[in-house]
Amino acid sequence: MNSAGAAATDDQSTAVRPLVGSDRASIPRSTLPGGAVADVGSGADLRVDTARRMRAPAAPATSVPDGFADIGWESGGQAIGRLAGQLRGVPVVVLSGAGLSTASGIPAYRDRHGQWQQPTPIQHRDFLTAASVRQRYWARSFVGWPRIGLASPAVGHRVLSGMEQRGIVSSVITQNVDGLHQKAGSRRVIELHGGIDRVLCLACGQHFARAAVQQWLQEANPEATSAADRSAPHGDAQVTDPLVRTFRVPACPDCGGILKPDVVFFGDSVPRDRLAAATQAIDAAQALLVVGSSLMVYSGFRLADYAHRQGRPVLAINRGVTRADHLLALKIDGDCGLVLELLALAIQRRA
Repeated sequence: MNSAGAAATDDQSTAVRPLVGSDRASIPRSTLPGGAVADVGSGADLRVDTARRMRAPAAPATSVPDGFADIGWESGGQAIGRLAGQLRGVPVVVLSGAGLSTASGIPAYRDRHGQWQQPTPIQHRDFLTAASVRQRYWARSFVGWPRIGLASPAVGHRVLSGMEQRGIVSSVITQNVDGLHQKAGSRRVIELHGGIDRVLCLACGQHFARAAVQQWLQEANPEATSAADRSAPHGDAQVTDPLVRTFRVPACPDCGGILKPDVVFFGDSVPRDRLAAATQAIDAAQALLVVGSSLMVYSGFRLADYAHRQGRPVLAINRGVTRADHLLALKIDGDCGLVLELLALAIQRRA
């Protein structure tokens, strides 16, 4: 997804809150043989079907490698083994979300319950019609850009890149705009919501590098401080009102038009060609693996729903509930990077 100041989804109004009584959803029996919903956490509930629940024992610290005890080695390992078995020799398309990039220092939008934990995002129509809204966006983006511009891929990005090279991942559809999949080496990436590293002139259509626009912003606002109250997702930051009120926004150097990040804002629509590319990627794969996304906004959920309706198993690695829990054939509730590392190892062992 996109930043709190320019958050990307095609229909914010369709975001829903999961009706669950705890921090994990109740999932129907899997549609895959041996499928399960696993909470990868030491001592966590492991649900293998709707009628049976077992308590996963806490793994002894001396029996597992460093860092593995926290995810419940036995229960998590079993679930990861089942997922590895599903993916072995099966090209899968990945749908990634903000949870994958938190390890790169980029905050997420929602907590594990699917609840929004960021300020109200800027809406597409407001950005187009109000100069004050554009002023607020660019002031916040100016302060927040260095964090995302200098961000490095996390282990999860690198694992997915390696799985692409091995033919396990056919392509990545990402809701993120941070470009970290490409930095990690993934080649077949569909940026559902665009890329924050590009800026578009709404008048002449010219594209500019976000790093160049940062320099223009600095020149127009030499007195602007780089300090932020706190970071927000994907190149955004919380800044003081005085900075916003005095912030000067440069126009397109070619035609004087309005500059906009080349991303899909809340209230805007995902371009048809991008959506078509995403559904074609799902059609060409044997399964959809959701990584680090609650799917609470329609742009991501509808792809999971599409895959399910096309008979493609929908699998997930995510902390907390997702909007598509009722569609999932298998789910692992845990840290994306660590689970992906274990998954890659499990696939390698099976090979």
